[in-house]
Amino acid sequence: MAINKTMRKILKALSYGDLELQTSRRAANLKALDPLKPFYKAMDCKVFSGDHEIPTRVYLPEEELTVSVGRETALPVLLFLHGGGWVTESVDTYNRICARLAKSTGHAVVSVGYRLAPEYRFPIGLEDCYAVAKAVFTNQFFLNTRPDRITVIGDSAGGNLAAALSLLARDRGEFLPQRQILIYPAVNNDYSEASPFPSVRENGTDFLLTSQKLCRYLELYESSVEDRKNPYFAPILAEDLSNQPRTLILTAEYDPLRDEGEAYGRRLARAGNQVEVRRIKDALHGYFALGIKFYHVQESLEIINQFLKESDYHGEEKGTDSPLEAAGQRG
Repeated sequence: MAINKTMRKILKALSYGDLELQTSRRAANLKALDPLKPFYKAMDCKVFSGDHEIPTRVYLPEEELTVSVGRETALPVLLFLHGGGWVTESVDTYNRICARLAKSTGHAVVSVGYRLAPEYRFPIGLEDCYAVAKAVFTNQFFLNTRPDRITVIGDSAGGNLAAALSLLARDRGEFLPQRQILIYPAVNNDYSEASPFPSVRENGTDFLLTSQKLCRYLELYESSVEDRKNPYFAPILAEDLSNQPRTLILTAEYDPLRDEGEAYGRRLARAGNQVEVRRIKDALHGYFALGIKFYHVQESLEIINQFLKESDYHGEEKGTDSPLEAAGQRG
C-alpha cells in the first residue's frame, strides 16, 4: 500500500526541527513502560568491557527450550544491536522487538546495552558490542552456543555497529561471525547535500528521519572529525571487505539511508561475499519497531527466517570451518 497524499502531508508536518537530545531520550524511554513486559521470557546477565558492566538481556524463543540453556543443546542465537542514532534507546526500549524476534525465529536473542554518545563517543559503544560478541562466540557466556549458529543483527545505528563489528572481528582474528543481518543500516559518514546517495536528498526532509538529524547524530557520535575516515565508524569506507559474513540487508523505500545500505551490499558482493539485499516497498525508516501485525514487519520476518534457514543449510553443506563462498547480490 503506497503512502497517500494525506499521509505524506502528515509525515512532512512531523519532519521538522533539529535533534534535541534529551527530548529524544525521554520519548524513547517511554517504550520501556510496557504492560506486556512480565510475559517476556527474558533474563539479564553480566558481560564486562574492562571495568564496565554492559547491560545484556537474553530472550528465549519457547518455554520448552529454557531447560536446555547452559546444558547440552546449543540454541541458535541472534546477537542484537539496537538503533537510536548511537545516542538513544536501550535494552529496555527494545524489549518488544527482541521478544518478537525470539518468538518469530526460534532463536535466543542476546540484546546488547552498549554505552551511548555523546557521553561515550566512538569507539566505546562498538567496543562494548565487541566484548559481548566475543563472550558469546567463544562460549564465555552462560548460553551454550555454536559459532556457526550465531547471527549478528542490528537496525539503523545498530546496523552500523553490526557491520563494523564484523570488520573488527575479522581484523582482530579472535572470532568471525558467519552471518549478519543489517536492517536499514547507517554505513556512511556524510548526510549533507554533498552525499553521493540520492536517497539522502529524496527522503531526507519529509519522512521523519531527516538528513539534518542524521548529520547531528554523526556529530554526537564522533570523537573527532578524523573518525569519519575510519571504516569502523563508516563501514562503507572500508577498502577491504573480504571475508565478511553471509549478509542480509533490508532497506526501506522512503528512507534517506536506503541507497547507502544497498551500495554496501553491492560492495560486499563484489568482494566475494554472499549477499542478499531486499528493499521493503513503501516502508519508512524505523518500521521494524512497529507491531507484529504491521505488514512491513511481517514481510521482513519472513525474509529473515528464509535467510536464516538458507544460511543453516549452506553452513551444514560447507562445514563450520569453511571460508565464505563467493556469490552475487540477490533482490
